[in-house]
Amino acid sequence: MMFNELRSGCGMGGEREGKPERAELRSQIDVGSPVPPESPSMSGDGKTLPLKVAEGQNGDSLLERISTGIEGLDVMLKGGLIKGRAYLIKGGPGSGKTILSMQILLEGAKRGEKVAYVTLMEPEDKLRENMSALGFDLSKVNIIDLSPTSDHPILMSVIEPEKGIDLNTFRSVLENILVEHVDIIAIDPITMFKAMMPETQYRAGILRLIRLFRRKLNSKSATVILISSSSELVDIEDYLVDGVIELRTVEVGGRIVRAIKIVKMRGSDFDEVLRPYRITDRGIEVYPDLSVSEV
Repeated sequence: MMFNELRSGCGMGGEREGKPERAELRSQIDVGSPVPPESPSMSGDGKTLPLKVAEGQNGDSLLERISTGIEGLDVMLKGGLIKGRAYLIKGGPGSGKTILSMQILLEGAKRGEKVAYVTLMEPEDKLRENMSALGFDLSKVNIIDLSPTSDHPILMSVIEPEKGIDLNTFRSVLENILVEHVDIIAIDPITMFKAMMPETQYRAGILRLIRLFRRKLNSKSATVILISSSSELVDIEDYLVDGVIELRTVEVGGRIVRAIKIVKMRGSDFDEVLRPYRITDRGIEVYPDLSVSEV
């Protein structure tokens, strides 16, 4: 079901005629309003979405796209993320960064890809509990718990718990844990390392980390999702990745509305408009044909 059908009121349990009024859409998007009907994934067939770019002599040059599992976001991205690149998802507390990254991983698992989620703050049991409340089945997601309360044997063998883990040690730990290739990996939050080292070392460490995933994939290219809790408009990580997706809250007419913006996407056109989104009981929903000023 395409997005315009969702806007026309087609739900998973049946259909209804007519286009909803603007006031109805506003009530759905406003933070804290009732949850609208679930919208199915744009890539329900489990296929990647190819995007044609500069043609060679045979006219067959393609960049392979992968769906985020969020229909409206795929529309904003002109077909999804470009496979094998590094992306940054940034936003404040409660903005849905973890939910968004997990939806990307779950969509990859649905396609039969190997996916991994590295948690540096939230313990695995708490993460599973929170995601199960959204109906997310994490059975095919390799969760690597390197949070402060983790007792992962490899982690314990290389650090002193009271000192925590720095970026270089983290890279070494992952190198030992990831014995098989992964197609998509998310690290949440990458910014916890920033206070532990000078900016130049942090920048170099992030670049080495991205190269690590690609080197260990036996020439396969991993899609890397870095998650940032920074509220700065522009940060170091923004310059080091191929794409940046920002989750914000903005005030519109005295109401607080969640808004998503694609700040950067190398090698691709994208929707530059700030669009409203909601966190529903099924995950994140994005409204790509509305601007924040319209809700």
